[in-house]
Amino acid sequence: MNDIAESRISGHVTGAARILLQLEGGVVLAGAAAAFAQLGGPWGLFAVLVLTPDLSMLGYLAGPRVGAVCYNAGHSYLGPAALAAVGAVQGETLLLQLAAIWVAHVGFDRLLGYGLKSAAGFGFTHLGRKGKAPRQSASV
Repeated sequence: MNDIAESRISGHVTGAARILLQLEGGVVLAGAAAAFAQLGGPWGLFAVLVLTPDLSMLGYLAGPRVGAVCYNAGHSYLGPAALAAVGAVQGETLLLQLAAIWVAHVGFDRLLGYGLKSAAGFGFTHLGRKGKAPRQSASV
């Protein structure tokens, strides 16, 4: 099956488009880290908080649908963009630094191929299946 047909059936991006999206994630990560440095952010703060968006995975304790909503809220660029807008309007450098850390996390996840989640389960993302494929029983 070709990439286009597979993408239509599975609902995720494949082939060169997936690679391009992952590379964009790397560029976003680098840009966010550069912005953090330009803002004079302390790298200790970056190290402590960079994994904070992964707390959104706790939503999976309430099931895959709630988990996907929570995860996607923590791993979309909308939240850090809103935080950066508030920081810019209020002149709060700390908010801008926090937004940069959040964007860096999302960019890193995208670089690794972790995309926005589907209610079908944690491993089903817009960038394709992550993790082990389900075991198929052998036919006798």
